[in-house]
Amino acid sequence: MSSAAPPISQLPEGVFARKPVPFLPMSRAEMDQLGWDECDVILVTGDCYIDHPSFGMALIGRVLEAQGLRVGIIAQPDWQSADAFRELGKPRLFFGVTAGNMDSMINRYTADKKPRSDDAYTPHGVSGKRPDRAVTIYSQRCREAYPGVQIMIGGIEASLRRIAQYDYWSDTVRQSALVYAKADILLFGNAERALVEVAQRAAAGEKLRDMRDIRGTAFIANKGWRPDVDWVEEDSSTVDTPGRVDAHIDPYAMEPEVPKQINGPAIPEGTQPIRLISKAERVRAKLEARGKTVVRIPSYEMVAHDPVLYAHASRVLHLESNPGNARALVQQHGERDIWINPPPIPLTTPEMDYVFGQYYARNPHPSYASAHIPAWEMIRFSINIMRGCFGGCTFCSITEHEGRIIQSRSEESILNEIEEIRDKTKGFKGHITDLGGPTANMYRLACKDTKIESACRRLSCVYPGICENLNTDHSSLVQLYRKARAVPGVKKITIGSGLRYDIAVRSPEYIKELVTHHVSGYLKIAPEHTEENVLSKMMKPGVDTFEAFRKLFDRFSKQAGKQQYLIPYFIAAHPGTTDEDMLNLAIWLKKNNFRPDQVQAFTPTPMAMATTMWHTRRNPLKKVGRNSEIVDNVRDAYRRKLHKAFLRYHDPKHWTILREALVNMGRPDLIGGAAHCLVPHPTAEERAQQAPRGNARGGGGPGSVGRIAAPAPPRKPNLRGGKGGPIKGSPSKPRGR
Repeated sequence: MSSAAPPISQLPEGVFARKPVPFLPMSRAEMDQLGWDECDVILVTGDCYIDHPSFGMALIGRVLEAQGLRVGIIAQPDWQSADAFRELGKPRLFFGVTAGNMDSMINRYTADKKPRSDDAYTPHGVSGKRPDRAVTIYSQRCREAYPGVQIMIGGIEASLRRIAQYDYWSDTVRQSALVYAKADILLFGNAERALVEVAQRAAAGEKLRDMRDIRGTAFIANKGWRPDVDWVEEDSSTVDTPGRVDAHIDPYAMEPEVPKQINGPAIPEGTQPIRLISKAERVRAKLEARGKTVVRIPSYEMVAHDPVLYAHASRVLHLESNPGNARALVQQHGERDIWINPPPIPLTTPEMDYVFGQYYARNPHPSYASAHIPAWEMIRFSINIMRGCFGGCTFCSITEHEGRIIQSRSEESILNEIEEIRDKTKGFKGHITDLGGPTANMYRLACKDTKIESACRRLSCVYPGICENLNTDHSSLVQLYRKARAVPGVKKITIGSGLRYDIAVRSPEYIKELVTHHVSGYLKIAPEHTEENVLSKMMKPGVDTFEAFRKLFDRFSKQAGKQQYLIPYFIAAHPGTTDEDMLNLAIWLKKNNFRPDQVQAFTPTPMAMATTMWHTRRNPLKKVGRNSEIVDNVRDAYRRKLHKAFLRYHDPKHWTILREALVNMGRPDLIGGAAHCLVPHPTAEERAQQAPRGNARGGGGPGSVGRIAAPAPPRKPNLRGGKGGPIKGSPSKPRGR
């Protein structure tokens, strides 16, 4: 499959970009005002429609508009019937279906599987405006409204469910989203390149189900289908396969001695002389062979019942994620195959500028009037400057969705957007709330050699240590900050996206610039844990790196004459975490006078490697076999409650469960009034209220202790990514970090 791709701004001969409409139409009346008798493409989304590049459907819609297509949007339709899906009529080409900027299950449920009370992507934050598994439901309603219509699915829900995946909310392995949605094609990742090609070919009359050679797509095929006869299949559907077994030599055998040939063996007729092949030729031949190789991973039926094979499939998928060397994957589902093409070629800087440079009204659709939309309020003054993340944190979905290769916009494009916010967005008072992306400080960071990058199969560029080939120079970002501050009308720019502090410490100049000009008192940062046992399962740096960053942060804050603080985030109940690990973390928090306010418990999200650890109790960061490493999981409600309590050691609500745990763990010395103690002794009133009880809880895994009858306090929905909350920084980003 070709690694070359024409620029997405290139239009087919005779096709011209359409003049942008004020808003993409959401009703037949709006279509009539525009003089449209039909839409070429209708986008269905679980979010309300905000015409801003941080909202996926607006961005996709405007890119399709630039391809000369008439695009309509059906936002948060009533899925109880097909009527709402007939609002704009039948699309000439296809329906494009997405759950929105978030997976619908993560949007609707907390880490404890409790329904959320609000939805940040809905007017007034009202919950319940989208169904569970929205991609499936919306696709089925589209088919019901117009039998035979073509359907393309995409967005983060479809992207992270492109193969058989563990579903936390049903505690089962579910089939690919393609099977449930019965879609013609699935686009994964940031899909502008694939989308443009699909749209152009559909406009030329080609059926979506016949488009099987586009990177960044997945589709259903007949079992054993191949693009052509030259393709070969590499079977990776099993583990611990024995090698060749040679027969033992019988030492007592009396074989006749073969006489030696004096003049050497005769040369068979037709034998060709040996030709020396250069390294470049060997590499080229190998790449050509990989380009026509499909890797068969264990089938849905196998991974659904065999955790070891599930972990193996997960590892193979993640190893085949570099666009420079990834091979196609195929996974059998019943009598059919799910075929997954290699990831898309990342957008170049001019292409990123093209996407973000389209016309955007930068406001919610007028039909929402003055409704309060939480996600819009959070990001309306923020700007995405890049995509992707090479961190590879196992609990995060960014790498699986956006990839490891950073795609950055130009300074000119970013500065132009600042001016657009200043001139077009209501309520702007001079404060840009973010210049970021999935990670705040990966702008223009990349491998020093494109050849090395295209051959790399590492899961992270910064773990277990920062790769020697990674450029960590932050000077481009420092320069951008300085130019952005100089834009007329801009009074302040703060950074809201998460910071990767292990690469930041390589550039003290950047930390000084950030601390001096772009922190408003508090900076959120995510060490996640302190114990190496847990950090190794997260692929996060050690706490000593955090300490190095904190020293620089404090030093430069003092030099700037500012009193500023770090707000660290941590994960409770991550796979591989023992009760002792959480106790040590709590002791570290107490020693450093950190009192976390919002506590997040690990949520298994589709396709993440930590989710594989949760479901299978195997570690896919290493070669998976029947005897490979077993990972302890914190699955039962008591231990999850206890682990969160350790993070909130200072909250009286948690003192009862912590006292009981500390006694059972042999650490009663941490109960009392001394400076090192985590919790105080119970008061006389508390002792009187407590009924005698023992440890009546059974099971729960290694290191589990105690039992408490009191229910956990209600948990507010979290807006921080990677821990069960909607987002971190900007709604355009998938969960995670």
